Amino acid sequence: MRELAFIGVGIMGKSMVRNLMKAGFRLTIYSRTKSKCEDVISEGAVWADSVAECVKYADAVCTIVGYPKDVDEVYFGAGGILENAKSGAYLIDMTTTSPSLSARIYETGKAKGLHPLDAPVTGGDTGARSGTLSILVGGDAADYETCMPILQAMGKKIVHMGPAGSGQHAKMANQIAIAGALSGVCEALTYAKAKNLDLMVLLSAISAGAAGSFQMTSLAPKMVSGDFDPGFIMSHFIKDMTIAGGEALRDQVKLPVLEQVLGQCRALEAQGLGVLGTQALIKNYEK
Repeated sequence: MRELAFIGVGIMGKSMVRNLMKAGFRLTIYSRTKSKCEDVISEGAVWADSVAECVKYADAVCTIVGYPKDVDEVYFGAGGILENAKSGAYLIDMTTTSPSLSARIYETGKAKGLHPLDAPVTGGDTGARSGTLSILVGGDAADYETCMPILQAMGKKIVHMGPAGSGQHAKMANQIAIAGALSGVCEALTYAKAKNLDLMVLLSAISAGAAGSFQMTSLAPKMVSGDFDPGFIMSHFIKDMTIAGGEALRDQVKLPVLEQVLGQCRALEAQGLGVLGTQALIKNYEK
């Protein structure tokens, strides 16, 4: 498979497109705003004016868009992927979305002779740039194996989690863990500031120990410096936590920490801060 379509060339998608091209794949791309894609077009990606045009000759289609409604539109809408992908194509949705939507894409795609996988990623913009994303895959094992060269161009840790929807469930577990870790970092910094500790010295001291995490090493320094540019947008994290909370409710699983962090993030979004990075959670603790 050398001919790939890629839909959703945003913060994450742009770096993923670049890594796929570096690996020798030929990319046709589509996104809502062409002007934001001019750099990757100049680097060799071919622009398509519609989803249908983007996917019609592709051996595999990768998508990473914003919200479940966007996934639904791109796959099921008029002129969408399921209507226009060629027979036998592989469909790799890398958006974090609802497991039930991934299962519906799988069932519909299989009935049309397509090979859908749900393959949400974790690792943020840093992992996307370096090609070291973790990719959590749901779908048929044979399809997973066939798509491995594509996935390896974008990620380092690639795991088949089970049948359709399992990749999304794994990503929900990941986001639940992040919510707790992010909250813990915010509270640690808030405590240390109140005790007049040098915050950067503190982070250097504790990040290599048991408290170490991606949030500690990558996001905590940004909290200290006031850098809230998004690697992962707050509003997207709210979307993920909302999905996770809904899935937990189905099985009567209680997630009090997730609920607390989700409430804090929603409060920030209500103040117009949803476009900031998730490290802006620290703003809840500012006096």
